[in-house]
Parts: sequence; C-alpha cells; structure tokens
Amino acid sequence: MAQRVVRGDGLALLGTLPFFAYAVIFLGFPTVAVIVDSFKTDDGSWTLGNIRTTFEGLHRTAFITSIEVSLLTAAIGVVFGGLLAQAVLTTKRNTWLRRVVTTASGVFANFGGVPLAFAFIATLGTTGLATRWLKDVGISLSSLGFNLYTFSGVAVVYSYFQIPLMVLAITPALEGLRPQWREAAQGLGASTWSFWRHVGLPVLFPSIAGAFLLLFGSSFAAYATAQALTAGTVALVPIQIGNLVSGNVIAGSQNVGKALGFEMIVVIAIVMVGYTLLTRRASRWLR
Repeated sequence: MAQRVVRGDGLALLGTLPFFAYAVIFLGFPTVAVIVDSFKTDDGSWTLGNIRTTFEGLHRTAFITSIEVSLLTAAIGVVFGGLLAQAVLTTKRNTWLRRVVTTASGVFANFGGVPLAFAFIATLGTTGLATRWLKDVGISLSSLGFNLYTFSGVAVVYSYFQIPLMVLAITPALEGLRPQWREAAQGLGASTWSFWRHVGLPVLFPSIAGAFLLLFGSSFAAYATAQALTAGTVALVPIQIGNLVSGNVIAGSQNVGKALGFEMIVVIAIVMVGYTLLTRRASRWLR
C-alpha cells in the first residue's frame, strides 16, 4: 500500500513538471534578467544609478499616479463589487440571476487591453455615443470636468473590470457566512446593521482586505488599456517601462526601464504575499 502511495505521488509530481518548466522559462529567467540588468549600466558595470533615477522626475510621478489610480479603483471595486455580490446572494430564489451575474463577471473581469479602451472611446470619448446623447439632453461631460483621456477616465475604465473581479473574489467568502450566525444575532435582538457591524464585517475583513490587494495589483500592473486609451499622456509605471525599454523616450535607458520593472515586481510580490496571508486567515472562519 505504501509503495502505491509513493508511486502515485511520484506520478503526480511528474505531471507538474511541464508547469514548473513553463514557469521557470517564461517567468523565472526573465525576472532574474530584469533584476540583474536593473543594477547594471549599458557597458555592463554595476551601479545603483538606475534605481536612483526611478525616484526622480517623471518616473516618480508615474509611481505616485499608479498607486493613486490603483488605490482608487480597488476601493471602487471593493465597495460596488461587494454590494453587487451580496445583493445577488440574497436573492436565493433567482438562481438564474446569480448564474448570469457570475458568468458576466468572469467575462468582464478578463476583458481588457485595446478592445476595452476602444469600447470606452466609442462610448464616452469626445465624439462617443453616450457623450453625444448626454449633450443632446443638455449634459456636457467636459463641463462637468470629466475627460476620458485623463486620470479620471483611466479610473472609470479600470473600474469596469475591477468591480466584476471583486464579485468573483468575494462571493465565496459571502457564501461562507453561516446562516446560524445571522439567526443567533436576530434572536438576541440585533438589527441587520448590528449583525454586519459586529459579526459579518469582522469575519469578512480578511477576505475583503485580500480582495482589495488583489484589485490593487490588477490595476497597478495593467498596461495595454491605459496605453491605448491615453497614448501615454497619463504617467503610469507600466507605460513608462514600455517607453524606456523600447527607446521611445531616451535611447540607452533600457536598464532604467528594467529598474522600474524590478520595483513593480517588488510591489506585486508584497501584494501577493499579503493576499495569501489574508486568504489563509479568512479560511479559518469560512470553512
């Protein structure tokens, strides 16, 4: 029996080799190359100049802007996505509604890049359909201070995939809230708000915080959508990396772009470690 178990474990590990080989070749080696080149000059000598450069001028602005848009869109996603998920779960009789929302969330959360940017340009751009319809009824988005090709526009577009991503991330945690807890709270005279304040939200806090980190990382690493939408007019770290690596800004600054990439790796690594720890903590309550 023991030999069969060992043999089965060996076959299982053997089946994971293609995955680990793929991860090492297409993720591990490029990551190491980016980290090493971040501390080298064009002639191959070691330096900290690339790292120092990333904290100056436009590069520093790009980091601040990326963090701001990531925090804002993650907060929007947590609030509206969480409310949507809870609203769907409370309508237990309408199982078809839950299936529709879950399926749509899976599609919308993975819809990005150039197609998403084009969809918003055609809808809320300067000559977009919704922009013209609103103008016909006397509402001008530009007079209200909204411009799709600025920071606010990027935040709106990013929220498009952040909200459904939150629905997918928080739904399992909401399902883990035991009905007995609500019944016990109601039996003791607690209102709905009291239940959420003293029971629901404290139990869900690790899951909500983990989902916030997940949404932050998703927004922080997004590139193609913002690039296609703003053509680089909004300074974001991924756009700066693309410009530097391709030599569109200053020739010979590729290693500065790799230094920015290294710092992005650090930020995403911190986010993912925090997300893993919070998810593990949440699973203790929601088993």
